[in-house]
Amino acid sequence: MKYMMFVCTDTEPDTDTAPEPDIDAWVAQNDQAGRRLLGNELAPASAATTVRVRNGELLVSDGPFAETKEVIVGFDILECADLDEAIEVARAHPMSRWGRLELRPYAAVAQ
Repeated sequence: MKYMMFVCTDTEPDTDTAPEPDIDAWVAQNDQAGRRLLGNELAPASAATTVRVRNGELLVSDGPFAETKEVIVGFDILECADLDEAIEVARAHPMSRWGRLELRPYAAVAQ
């Protein structure tokens, strides 16, 4: 099953003083195992453009639409047997300590 994993900042990071996991090692391990299909960091929220259409009118604004302290800073597409495996993959990601990771399964698309 495929999962989109949003990598987000968080206003309450972990206070554990244990060494931080290495992101390059996490990427290499999951790429090699075939669990990480794609992923990357995103440009800062200040580079975002929000697009909406209301009553036929195009509305374009700079920056993210939502006013929030937490922002999406990256993403990964995961291929896992089930949600339990996806949670274990996310648990080992460095941002699970300093930010938060949101997992969403791909919705089935009717053909």
